[in-house]
Amino acid sequence: MSWIQHPVILEGERVKLVPLENAHFPGLLEVGKQEAIWEFVSINGADPERLTLHLKSAILKRGTGEQYPFTVIDKLTGKIIGSTLYHNIFPEHKKLEIGWTWYDPAYWRTGYNRECKLLLLTHCFETLKAIRVQLVTDEKNVRSSTAILGIGATFEGILRNERIRANGVIRNTAMYSIIAEEWGTVKERLLAAR
Repeated sequence: MSWIQHPVILEGERVKLVPLENAHFPGLLEVGKQEAIWEFVSINGADPERLTLHLKSAILKRGTGEQYPFTVIDKLTGKIIGSTLYHNIFPEHKKLEIGWTWYDPAYWRTGYNRECKLLLLTHCFETLKAIRVQLVTDEKNVRSSTAILGIGATFEGILRNERIRANGVIRNTAMYSIIAEEWGTVKERLLAAR
Protein backbone atom coordinates (compact mmCIF):
# COMPACT_ATOMS: atom_id res chain seq x y z
CA MET A 1 0.00 0.00 0.00
CA SER A 2 1.32 3.45 -0.98
CA TRP A 3 2.12 6.03 1.70
CA ILE A 4 0.26 8.69 -0.29
CA GLN A 5 -3.31 7.54 -0.89
CA HIS A 6 -4.60 8.54 -4.34
CA PRO A 7 -6.46 10.77 -5.03
CA VAL A 8 -5.16 13.69 -2.96
CA ILE A 9 -7.08 16.94 -3.48
CA LEU A 10 -5.95 19.95 -1.44
CA GLU A 11 -8.04 23.09 -1.40
CA GLY A 12 -7.48 26.52 0.11
CA GLU A 13 -9.15 29.90 -0.30
CA ARG A 14 -7.55 30.74 -3.67
CA VAL A 15 -5.75 27.56 -4.72
CA LYS A 16 -6.83 24.02 -5.49
CA LEU A 17 -4.32 21.23 -6.04
CA VAL A 18 -5.62 18.21 -7.91
CA PRO A 19 -3.81 15.09 -9.09
CA LEU A 20 -2.10 15.72 -12.43
CA GLU A 21 -4.02 14.14 -15.33
CA ASN A 22 -3.52 14.03 -19.11
CA ALA A 23 -6.49 16.39 -19.48
CA HIS A 24 -4.42 19.12 -17.75
CA PHE A 25 -1.61 18.99 -20.32
CA PRO A 26 -2.98 21.67 -22.72
CA GLY A 27 -3.34 24.22 -19.89
CA LEU A 28 0.09 23.37 -18.47
CA LEU A 29 1.74 23.52 -21.89
CA GLU A 30 0.22 26.96 -22.44
CA VAL A 31 1.57 28.24 -19.11
CA GLY A 32 4.90 26.49 -19.71
CA LYS A 33 5.62 28.46 -22.91
CA GLN A 34 7.03 31.27 -20.77
CA GLU A 35 10.83 30.96 -20.81
CA ALA A 36 11.27 32.81 -17.49
CA ILE A 37 9.82 29.82 -15.63
CA TRP A 38 12.67 27.53 -16.67
CA GLU A 39 15.73 29.73 -16.13
CA PHE A 40 17.05 27.71 -13.17
CA VAL A 41 15.53 24.30 -13.93
CA SER A 42 17.16 21.19 -15.41
CA ILE A 43 14.59 20.90 -18.21
CA ASN A 44 13.37 23.49 -20.67
CA GLY A 45 9.63 23.22 -20.17
CA ALA A 46 9.04 25.89 -22.80
CA ASP A 47 9.64 23.02 -25.24
CA PRO A 48 6.18 21.37 -25.39
CA GLU A 49 7.59 17.93 -26.23
CA ARG A 50 10.00 18.05 -23.29
CA LEU A 51 7.31 19.25 -20.87
CA THR A 52 4.81 16.64 -22.09
CA LEU A 53 7.40 13.90 -21.52
CA HIS A 54 8.08 15.25 -18.01
CA LEU A 55 4.34 15.35 -17.18
CA LYS A 56 3.72 11.83 -18.51
CA SER A 57 6.69 10.55 -16.52
CA ALA A 58 5.33 12.16 -13.33
CA ILE A 59 1.98 10.38 -13.80
CA LEU A 60 3.75 7.05 -14.35
CA LYS A 61 5.90 7.61 -11.27
CA ARG A 62 2.76 8.30 -9.21
CA GLY A 63 1.76 4.73 -10.00
CA THR A 64 5.01 3.40 -8.54
CA GLY A 65 4.94 5.69 -5.48
CA GLU A 66 8.05 7.59 -6.63
CA GLN A 67 6.22 10.91 -7.14
CA TYR A 68 2.86 12.49 -6.55
CA PRO A 69 2.23 15.29 -9.10
CA PHE A 70 -0.38 18.01 -8.76
CA THR A 71 -1.91 20.54 -11.09
CA VAL A 72 -2.35 23.93 -9.42
CA ILE A 73 -5.62 25.72 -10.19
CA ASP A 74 -6.65 29.30 -9.39
CA LYS A 75 -10.01 28.76 -7.67
CA LEU A 76 -11.16 32.29 -8.48
CA THR A 77 -10.85 31.79 -12.25
CA GLY A 78 -10.70 28.00 -12.65
CA LYS A 79 -7.48 28.52 -14.64
CA ILE A 80 -4.53 26.12 -14.50
CA ILE A 81 -1.60 28.17 -13.21
CA GLY A 82 1.17 25.60 -12.73
CA SER A 83 2.28 22.37 -11.17
CA THR A 84 4.08 20.95 -8.15
CA LEU A 85 4.83 17.49 -6.82
CA TYR A 86 6.01 15.34 -3.99
CA HIS A 87 9.13 13.36 -4.87
CA ASN A 88 12.18 11.80 -3.24
CA ILE A 89 9.56 9.95 -1.21
CA PHE A 90 10.86 7.66 1.53
CA PRO A 91 7.92 6.31 3.59
CA GLU A 92 10.23 4.15 5.70
CA HIS A 93 11.98 7.33 6.87
CA LYS A 94 8.80 9.47 6.88
CA LYS A 95 10.39 12.06 4.62
CA LEU A 96 9.78 13.54 1.20
CA GLU A 97 10.52 16.57 -0.93
CA ILE A 98 8.24 19.22 -2.38
CA GLY A 99 9.59 20.26 -5.73
CA TRP A 100 9.23 20.89 -9.44
CA THR A 101 7.00 23.78 -8.46
CA TRP A 102 6.38 26.18 -11.30
CA TYR A 103 3.74 28.80 -11.93
CA ASP A 104 2.61 31.29 -14.51
CA PRO A 105 4.86 34.31 -13.76
CA ALA A 106 1.70 36.43 -13.38
CA TYR A 107 1.23 34.54 -10.07
CA TRP A 108 4.73 35.07 -8.72
CA ARG A 109 4.79 37.02 -5.43
CA THR A 110 0.98 37.05 -5.15
CA GLY A 111 0.55 34.69 -2.18
CA TYR A 112 -0.59 31.74 -4.28
CA ASN A 113 2.65 29.82 -3.72
CA ARG A 114 2.47 30.44 0.03
CA GLU A 115 -1.07 29.01 0.16
CA CYS A 116 0.01 26.09 -2.02
CA LYS A 117 2.88 25.30 0.35
CA LEU A 118 0.55 25.58 3.37
CA LEU A 119 -1.72 22.96 1.81
CA LEU A 120 1.15 20.64 0.84
CA LEU A 121 2.94 20.93 4.18
CA THR A 122 -0.26 20.43 6.17
CA HIS A 123 -0.87 17.22 4.24
CA CYS A 124 2.74 16.11 4.80
CA PHE A 125 2.87 16.71 8.53
CA GLU A 126 -0.74 16.16 9.59
CA THR A 127 -1.92 13.40 7.25
CA LEU A 128 1.27 11.57 6.26
CA LYS A 129 2.92 12.24 9.66
CA ALA A 130 6.19 13.11 7.94
CA ILE A 131 9.15 13.96 10.14
CA ARG A 132 11.04 15.85 7.41
CA VAL A 133 10.05 17.77 4.28
CA GLN A 134 12.82 19.15 2.11
CA LEU A 135 12.87 21.76 -0.63
CA VAL A 136 15.73 22.57 -2.98
CA THR A 137 16.56 25.22 -5.54
CA ASP A 138 19.44 26.48 -7.64
CA GLU A 139 21.71 28.47 -5.34
CA LYS A 140 21.49 31.37 -7.83
CA ASN A 141 17.68 31.42 -7.81
CA VAL A 142 17.17 34.25 -5.34
CA ARG A 143 13.41 34.45 -5.96
CA SER A 144 12.92 30.77 -5.10
CA SER A 145 15.31 30.87 -2.11
CA THR A 146 13.49 33.90 -0.73
CA ALA A 147 10.14 32.11 -1.11
CA ILE A 148 11.43 28.96 0.61
CA LEU A 149 12.86 30.93 3.52
CA GLY A 150 9.64 32.97 3.60
CA ILE A 151 7.56 29.89 4.37
CA GLY A 152 9.81 29.10 7.32
CA ALA A 153 12.21 26.46 5.97
CA THR A 154 15.75 26.20 7.35
CA PHE A 155 18.75 26.49 5.04
CA GLU A 156 20.94 23.37 5.43
CA GLY A 157 23.72 23.94 2.92
CA ILE A 158 24.85 23.72 -0.68
CA LEU A 159 25.15 20.52 -2.70
CA ARG A 160 27.99 21.30 -5.10
CA ASN A 161 27.74 20.40 -8.81
CA GLU A 162 24.46 18.66 -8.00
CA ARG A 163 22.88 18.79 -11.49
CA ILE A 164 23.09 20.34 -14.93
CA ARG A 165 20.49 22.88 -16.00
CA ALA A 166 18.79 22.68 -19.41
CA ASN A 167 21.13 25.42 -20.68
CA GLY A 168 24.19 23.30 -19.82
CA VAL A 169 25.23 25.29 -16.74
CA ILE A 170 26.37 23.15 -13.80
CA ARG A 171 24.14 23.90 -10.85
CA ASN A 172 24.88 24.04 -7.15
CA THR A 173 21.72 23.22 -5.24
CA ALA A 174 20.63 24.93 -2.03
CA MET A 175 18.99 22.49 0.42
CA TYR A 176 16.26 23.55 2.87
CA SER A 177 14.03 21.59 5.23
CA ILE A 178 11.21 21.75 7.71
CA ILE A 179 11.08 19.06 10.39
CA ALA A 180 8.11 17.88 12.41
CA GLU A 181 9.17 19.77 15.55
CA GLU A 182 9.08 23.04 13.59
CA TRP A 183 5.75 22.47 11.86
CA GLY A 184 3.57 24.24 14.46
CA THR A 185 5.59 27.45 14.19
CA VAL A 186 5.81 27.26 10.40
CA LYS A 187 2.07 26.68 10.13
CA GLU A 188 1.29 29.70 12.35
CA ARG A 189 3.57 31.84 10.19
CA LEU A 190 1.89 30.69 6.97
CA LEU A 191 -1.61 31.21 8.37
CA ALA A 192 -0.71 34.68 9.62
CA ALA A 193 0.59 35.67 6.18
CA ARG A 194 -2.68 34.91 4.40
